[in-house]
Amino acid sequence: MTHDDSPTTGTLATALTHAAGLLSQDPSLAEDQAREILRVMPGHPEAALILAIALRRQGGAEAALTVLEPVIRAQPNWPPVHQEAGLALAELGLGRAAVVALSRAVALDPRMTVAWGALADQLALAGDEAGADKARAQQIRASTGDPALLEAAVALCDNQLAVAERLLKPYLAAHPTNAAAIRMLAEVAARLGRNEDAETLLARAVELAPGFAEARHNHATILYRLNRSEEALAQLDWLLARNPQHPGYRNLKAAALGRVGDYEGAIALYDDLLRAYPDQPKAWMSYGHSLKTVGRQADCIEAYRRSIALTPQLGEAWWSLANLKTFRFSDEDVATMEAQLARADIAGEDRFHLQFALGKALEDAGQFERSFGFYQDGAALRRAMIDYDADNTSAHAARSKAILTRDFFEARQGWGDDAPDPVFIVGLPRSGSTLIEQILSSHSAVEGTMELPDIISIARRLGGRQRRDQPSAYPDVLATLDADACRALGAEFLDRTRIQRKLGRPFFIDKMPNNFAHVGLIHLILPRAKIIDARRHPLGCCFSAFKQHFARGQTFSYDLTELGRYYADYVDLMAHFDAVLPGAVHRVIYEEMVADPEGQVRRLLDYCGLPFEPACLKFYENDRAVRTASSEQVRRPIFTDGVDQWRSYEPWLGPLKTALGPSLETWNRPA
Repeated sequence: MTHDDSPTTGTLATALTHAAGLLSQDPSLAEDQAREILRVMPGHPEAALILAIALRRQGGAEAALTVLEPVIRAQPNWPPVHQEAGLALAELGLGRAAVVALSRAVALDPRMTVAWGALADQLALAGDEAGADKARAQQIRASTGDPALLEAAVALCDNQLAVAERLLKPYLAAHPTNAAAIRMLAEVAARLGRNEDAETLLARAVELAPGFAEARHNHATILYRLNRSEEALAQLDWLLARNPQHPGYRNLKAAALGRVGDYEGAIALYDDLLRAYPDQPKAWMSYGHSLKTVGRQADCIEAYRRSIALTPQLGEAWWSLANLKTFRFSDEDVATMEAQLARADIAGEDRFHLQFALGKALEDAGQFERSFGFYQDGAALRRAMIDYDADNTSAHAARSKAILTRDFFEARQGWGDDAPDPVFIVGLPRSGSTLIEQILSSHSAVEGTMELPDIISIARRLGGRQRRDQPSAYPDVLATLDADACRALGAEFLDRTRIQRKLGRPFFIDKMPNNFAHVGLIHLILPRAKIIDARRHPLGCCFSAFKQHFARGQTFSYDLTELGRYYADYVDLMAHFDAVLPGAVHRVIYEEMVADPEGQVRRLLDYCGLPFEPACLKFYENDRAVRTASSEQVRRPIFTDGVDQWRSYEPWLGPLKTALGPSLETWNRPA
């Protein structure tokens, strides 16, 4: 092609093909070729598209959009130009606009795998996991050429999981090394809640196809869900080495860093991510969570406010402000929350978070009857979304008492790993356990970590239950373990929790309250571990849990009757362990700690075999990261105001009192 003559059809096609081929090799040369074509043929759409792609790949996303705008006006139904606009908008951090453009591209041509993948990433970054899952399923469908796999992909897109599974299993029996099919079956397993199965499948897919980035990203996500964050980080580092600016990879890595206690690393990633993508409300909220954990309250509040400014109906951001406990809403805040709650188009999750937040706002304003109404409505809505059976909790307590007798433990003395390192704080949430953790972690020999999931994970695995409708072999299975198995399980716990230990101190704390149900397992596999039972008046503890929305777990806490039954089962089971393992568990009564801090702290340290250190009484000066709802409260000296807060709500606590039964009177008596 000369500068003077218009290109023939043949030379134009050749020039376009050449320019397109240069995009992956040298975008700057592709830019030069596209500009030459456009000089001769101004406005040529394909040349303009190549120029836009070349500019974006050289970091010029804004210039790319300038090139694309007239093409979109002239060719509004041309899918590739919407895809490229979406990619450029995503790189500029304009996530909402990117979603619109990418959605337009796939609506015009559902076969656009790049657009589906980018759309999934943008939806995930915005916190729309359901939408991201659908986009990923459509990406799989678009990339599938095999008719048999296409049928399974269609079923997956329609969320017909049983159909997809029925098609995929025989296909994989005949094609066991097809990584795409393995990834699809893993997607089915993940949607069914079978995360362990999904992880096994995705590990195999990555083994077969190491460069299969989508499968590796899925694998990292499942590992994160399984609390195997260290392994997730290894996968993410591999992905980021090849695509360092990918927002989905960076967002997941920030969350995983927080999970393993590297908050500064997480905050740095969120800082970088939000500079590039400032209009992502859920990313701002996650950033706020990390800032809260390290005690940067003013920055944390600002991050939550940014999230709310972007999406006023985002109930979780409002609840995150309320969950600071020391934060107070303005009248304008209350009016805004009520206006959002009045909308008919908000999701149930936003609705119950707003209800809990309004309950807290009105409690602080002294409007207790209205406050209780919001707490009750929020709890009822949350309860309708979860699976909990109080009879199972009672049955577990009864089976534990029947199996874990004094004779059982005497016959197994000396079993397990003899490391004295772990200190378990058990009980119910909102019982003062974070205060105890903060006191102990202010001692030079003790490191605080978080509510670790590892004992529960081990118990679940021992139970062997694959589906919710199957019975669990736990705790009965404990009777079948030999000394070597118990020692191995203790060593496994120490190995799994090592990543949480950053300071090299001799002792570390696991503050998972639900571990009270596993005191027998703990003593069996870690006989020298310390176990502290954090206990609080049942009405104070239970109502405080009732008005708290927990990010995960604690499914018993959204109904007053179920709460009372759970507390009664807890007191009963701990009395049993007091009887069969005398002296093994140390009890701290919250009200006694508030009334006599020094006396109770000295008793606590004596039990742990630790010398008294004055820093334990000045726990509020400890600047460690705190990962629970009480994070702001334990950064202040002990105060008595919260002890009897439940009394303001006593007129409405009848069902709780009835369900507590005798434990309402006997909760603090020696067993």
